[in-house]
This record gives sequence, C-alpha cells and structure tokens, in this order.
Amino acid sequence: MTTERYVLAIDNGTTSTRAIVFDHDGMKRGTGQLETTQIFPKSGWVEHDPLEIWANTQTVITEAVSQAGMESSAIVAVGITNQRETAVVWNTQTGRPVYNAIVWQDTRSQYIVDDVATVHGSEVSDVSRYSSVTGLPLATYFSASKIAWILEHVPGARTSAERGELAFGTIDSWLVWNLTGGINGGVHITDVTNASRTYLMNLETLQWEEELLEAFSIPRAMLPEIKSSSEIYGHCSEILPGVPVSGILGDQQAATFGQAAFTAGEAKNTYGTGNFLIFNTGEEIIHSRNGLLTTVAYKLGTQPAHYALEGSIAVTGSLIQWLRDNLGIISSAAEVETLALSVEDNGGAYFVPAFSGLFAPHWRPDARGVIVGLTRFVNKGHIARAALEAVAFQTQEVLQATNSDTGVPLSEVRVDGGMIANETLMQFQANILGVPVIRPVVAETTALGAAYAAGLAVGFWSSTDELRTLWKEEKRWLPQFTQEERESRLRVWNKAVQRSLNWIDEDSVQL
Repeated sequence: MTTERYVLAIDNGTTSTRAIVFDHDGMKRGTGQLETTQIFPKSGWVEHDPLEIWANTQTVITEAVSQAGMESSAIVAVGITNQRETAVVWNTQTGRPVYNAIVWQDTRSQYIVDDVATVHGSEVSDVSRYSSVTGLPLATYFSASKIAWILEHVPGARTSAERGELAFGTIDSWLVWNLTGGINGGVHITDVTNASRTYLMNLETLQWEEELLEAFSIPRAMLPEIKSSSEIYGHCSEILPGVPVSGILGDQQAATFGQAAFTAGEAKNTYGTGNFLIFNTGEEIIHSRNGLLTTVAYKLGTQPAHYALEGSIAVTGSLIQWLRDNLGIISSAAEVETLALSVEDNGGAYFVPAFSGLFAPHWRPDARGVIVGLTRFVNKGHIARAALEAVAFQTQEVLQATNSDTGVPLSEVRVDGGMIANETLMQFQANILGVPVIRPVVAETTALGAAYAAGLAVGFWSSTDELRTLWKEEKRWLPQFTQEERESRLRVWNKAVQRSLNWIDEDSVQL
C-alpha cells in the first residue's frame, strides 16, 4: 500500500501568512493562518516586522501539518508565494533585519523615484524612463526605491551593504533563507516573478541590470541570485527537515498558475488587499500602451519564461478593512455585503479609494480618495455599496486596458481571492464587465499555484497538462446590465476618478 504524499504551500500575503497542505488532486487537507501586524509609523508609511512573519510562518506550517493529520515526512515539497515588492534588508551574520519590511503600499520613497525619473541635465521627469528594460513605470510600488531609502536612512546600512554583510530580498527570499538554515548556510535566492517586481531586473535577460543598480545606488552584493519558479533551491533545515523548497511565485503569478492560466490569452483576476488582473502573453514580451505592467508570469526550470500584462489596483480588499477599522461601520469584513444589501443601489454615491494614489491604468501618485455624489439621502449602506462597486469599476478599467493592448477581448474572467465570497460584488462585477465571472472550486489559487510549481519540480505532478485537468468551476455569474446602463454607470465613475486627481501639490499636505 502506497503512502499518500502532499505538497505544502506557504502563502505570505499583505495581511496574513498561511500554510496549506494540498493532496495530489489539488485539494486542501490542512491549513494554518496568522494575521500580520500592520505598522503605520507615519502617513503614507506601511511596514511589517520580518521576524514576526518568520515566526508566524513556522507556526502555521506546524498547524497545517497537524490539521491534515499527517507526519511531516509525508510532505515532498514546499512552495512559497508572497506579497511582491515588499522589501526586507537583513544582516546575514546576525540574521536580523536592519529595518522593518517596507510594504508595497508604502509611498515614503516618492522623492527617490522623482529623482531617478528626472533626466540628468534637465528638469524633465519621465516615469517611463526604464520601462523598455523593466516593463514597469517608475513608482514607489516597486522594491528599488525602498531599498535605497533603507540604505540612506538606517545608520551604517550603506557601509555594511558595501562590505557584503547585508542581503536584500522580497519576502520569498527572506523565507527561503530562513527555511534553509539562515545564518547557518541559508540560501539567498529569488525567482524571476519576484525579481521582475523590484525594478532592477532586465525582462529579456532575466538578470539584474547594472544601469538600474547604479541609478538607485544599490550594491550588487545585496541581491539574491535569480532562479526559475520551479526547481529545487535548497532543503528545509529545522522545520520540515530535508524537505526541498522547490517553487516560488509572486502572489499574483501564483494565482494565475493556480487558475491553470498557463498559455497566451488566458487570464485571472485576484481580489485581495488590492486587485490584480493578469493576462498571459506566452513567450512574447508586450509593452503596454494603456498603463498596464509587463511582468514575468512564470518560468519552469530550464524552459523559456512566460510573460504577462498586469493591471494592478492598490486598494480593494483594504477598502473594506478601512470601513471596518477606520470608520467602524462594520465589525467584520463579511458584514459589508449585508450592509450593502440594506439599500437598493449606491444612492448616487461613488467612492474612488486612491489612498496611495491610483495604480493601473492611471499611475497618478497625486490622486487621493474621494467620495462624490453625497446628499442627505446617502447612508452607511450606500457607502458600503459604493465601496464594493469601486472594486468592480477599477477592475473594468484594467480589463479594458488589457483588451486594448492585446486586441484579444477577454470573453470571461476567472476570479480568486478573499472577496470572491461576496456574491453581491461578483454579480456587479459581471454586470459592469459585460462578460461572465467564474469562481473555481478551490478559491485559494495563490497557495495552490505555489504548490503546483513546487510539485512540478520534484515530479509530484508530471506537467501543466495534468494540472489543467484539476481546475474545476464552482459558480458563474452572467451580466445583467444592458449596454446603456453599463455605459451610464461608467461615465459617472470616470467623472468621480477625475475628481480624485491633482490633490497632492505644493499647496497640500501629502497624506
């Protein structure tokens, strides 16, 4: 009798760290989860404690294996998926971070971005200055300016970095280094998907770009070695000893992989802290004309890399957290749907949640959040509905940009992430997109994608063709709006977006 084997995925998101054990059918067998403390030292600053993330990771691994009712020896591979762009810098001799992780939402390094964007010898600012190399606009969103900020502001950091004592990594690098021994021989690597979000990697060569390291004054010695998304990087040391760590994908690429969107023309939309629409372009690098990002979708071992267009939206799920934590109009995220259903519509209120500026397709750091159309009639139910609708409107913008860039309009959208449990949102999303919205049986596609990548590397699954057979549809929402109603709603939304722009200027206080 053959003993059943499993793959464990570590999923470090912006708000929590999870570990999930998957069986060969791609079904969950055990899980553990702990929230990540959100640290806000100043307006516009967002940090995490890397030591807390590592401690939580060890705890949730133990919980997941225990809940699955198995011995740890039944785990054949570990995959990692993580919040991208979030930057950790640590001392490799002590194993301690020199500063908290600076989260992808953080905007403190805007002045660094502005400086790099300024063409030397002139006052011309060009945020697309290096886009042909990176596929990205210059923005605080990406890791490079965060590293530069740490080197500039943490006493002794630059000197230590130049001596080769400091390591930089996105969260995947930090976890792999600790899993494989830390100060006792930990492996310092990242994968191509995470590297593509640092603003330091050349999309074509898949290597660090010297010109960009110089632009941000980042010592090359700090950076991890870039690997594929599916290969054995090293083996676990103290927790799950001997188990290979063999898969890494940034969270949105992992969700795409978990949705079995392996080939050109396939796409998914993830509803998490932010929203992320990824459209697979195959082995072709397509540079967007409509405000989307060009990124690496995945690379399996020695096979060619697959690329993607991505529409990144900063504030979606975190908007619901804001209603809960800042306004107190709900006590749990799930209550937002009940509150939204207490009214028939949005009462004329539109909510543009540009808390950190607007990401795709606008890329406007000068924007800030607005609620427009307020009258005495509007109540908290209307605000809740407007918040949900904002998620769908922003998704429509990036879907339209994707259709324009590729010339291949999507005929359906596969969705995942925590917010897809909100059926009111999913129906409105279908209404405003005008195409079906499809929810899979396994909603944790981010963790599943990391498990798939790890399992492929050790032969647990044979191919992406086998993985495709595991994907199953759970529910489908069909559009109910007429074209006239859809266009009317979008016209008002676009007016609301215009009201959010140009808020940050020399006369305003940046919030």
